[in-house]
Amino acid sequence: MAEFTPAFEKMILNEGGYKLTDTPGDRGGQTYAGIARNAWPKWDGWAWVDRGDTPPAATVREFYKTNFWDVVQGDLIASQRTAQTVFDFSVNAGVRTAAILAQTVAGVTPDGKIGQKSVAALNEVDPDKFSMAYALAKMARYAQIVTRDRSQQKFLLGWINRTLKEAA
Repeated sequence: MAEFTPAFEKMILNEGGYKLTDTPGDRGGQTYAGIARNAWPKWDGWAWVDRGDTPPAATVREFYKTNFWDVVQGDLIASQRTAQTVFDFSVNAGVRTAAILAQTVAGVTPDGKIGQKSVAALNEVDPDKFSMAYALAKMARYAQIVTRDRSQQKFLLGWINRTLKEAA
């Protein structure tokens, strides 16, 4: 079964590490270690940030484990590669979007929630084939975002590079 720690370590690098950012045009607004204040205003780490301190790494890890890894059932997915790419995309695009694309690629009726049927399908799919098909689905999703909102175009290359790195 897949393990959270290596998936987390790869994802946190994709999110830019443990730093505070406030990128103009980023819908998430201010972020720390990829945690967007607009989406997660009640995250415990914001108290540290607001005091000018660095939130403990354990607080960041627990946030990602509880809100993303556990929700996509990472511990139940047999392939580390499959679990890791679904987890990483859930952080980047949201759990529901990541689940819908994963379910579609795995051949399960998409409902946006990774349950027993989805886990079983993900465990049956060849991890290399899943990774490639999932990467294409993610890139199509990013293209839709940019088509709908041209202001997001400045993020497209970064999203595509992240996808290609995950698929490699």
